[in-house]
Amino acid sequence: MARQLARGMGSFFKDCGCAKPTRCPHPYSIRYRDALGRQREESGYATQDDAIERLTQLYAEKKTTAPSVAAARRELGQMTVEEYAKQWRPRQRRITDYSTGEHVDSSINVHIVPRLGARKLNAVTPMVVERFLDAMESDGVGRGNQVNILRVLKTILRDAYDKGAMADDPVKGVQEPEYVREQVAIPSLVYVKKALATADEDLALEIVMMAGCGLRNGEARAVNVHNVVAQDVYRVREQIHSNTHKLAKLKHRKTGEFREVPLPRSAREAIERYAAKHGTTKDGYLLRGPSGWYTEPMERRRVKRLFENLPPEEGVGMYGFRHYFASNALGSGIPITDVAEWMGHKSIEETYRTYRHLMPGSVTKAARILDAGLWEAA
Repeated sequence: MARQLARGMGSFFKDCGCAKPTRCPHPYSIRYRDALGRQREESGYATQDDAIERLTQLYAEKKTTAPSVAAARRELGQMTVEEYAKQWRPRQRRITDYSTGEHVDSSINVHIVPRLGARKLNAVTPMVVERFLDAMESDGVGRGNQVNILRVLKTILRDAYDKGAMADDPVKGVQEPEYVREQVAIPSLVYVKKALATADEDLALEIVMMAGCGLRNGEARAVNVHNVVAQDVYRVREQIHSNTHKLAKLKHRKTGEFREVPLPRSAREAIERYAAKHGTTKDGYLLRGPSGWYTEPMERRRVKRLFENLPPEEGVGMYGFRHYFASNALGSGIPITDVAEWMGHKSIEETYRTYRHLMPGSVTKAARILDAGLWEAA
């Protein structure tokens, strides 16, 4: 039976016919009159608190909003999350990077729609979003993925909120899951040298560019003799994208932007030896394949052979050779700000989170230096 609230607020109830409806798992429904006086019903509220919270929102909106505006908002709020996400996605013209767009689509189609797609926008509250996070955690979605998926969901819901689909901010107070990055695995210098001796010539050159210059895999696959702009400087201009298998702009950079990185003598000589033996394309690219580009699948096959012939050290993968660059630089006292720039990180925070453990004792060392300076001053 419906339980009546304050006059004008409406009521909430279960229409399941269970002997003890307050304890059964069926959802609550609400019944109310909108700003135009029409009776409406909504369902899908897990608890009495959820139903009362929604009725309270509707009552406050009806009291403070003009009937015509309230009607337009109600119509938008009746859209489901899935329907709104399908309208929202084509409007995101700023998402031009292929991998970024692919991530957004995956977040929507694989995670958001299956868990929240059928819920109406006006029924999404911070509590609903919190439960969405709990569901991802229960399903074993990694913390890093949870953070990224939640950011996409927040953007969609805030866009709907700004357009009036909800009376209150649906993500107010919802905090991102704490993401603790796992400690990266870094190969030893001995292993790097053995890998260079064991890998075929194409993969060996890629490893050189990753371990010597800090390039990402795709950037190393696009190694180009014209990028050697000085005896000790290499200009990173592009990458071979892992999904499109074609030239693409750098990650976290706009089209045409580049960064310059140190070019150790050994890396420069490796480029020169490869070019002398195999030549280059007319545009200066060294590594190539049947389609013209040295693609990620080609790299993956070579890495598989390498690790079969030379089992990797614990936890080390191909990306470990780029981690070796960071370890070598930071261990040699090069400032983390420079390392962040050379590696092309979006921010220095990313570099710090990933490689903080490579600077052990830095606080103790700083305290000792500062103490010495204080005594001298005294």
